[in-house]
Amino acid sequence: MAFTATDPIKMIFAVLFPPLGVFLEVGFKGHFWLNIILTLFGFIPGIIHAFYVILKH
Repeated sequence: MAFTATDPIKMIFAVLFPPLGVFLEVGFKGHFWLNIILTLFGFIPGIIHAFYVILKH
């Protein structure tokens, strides 16, 4: 998808708290819950997944 004006804000939130960046992109869908699990296992996997979701959608 195209890079939107809100994507940089979502990326900042993704670095600070990954599930928030994903929530702003997709809401309470599967990617959000997966990101919470990844963030609990390790902060870096949560960040990587958040960037993937933000840049994919």
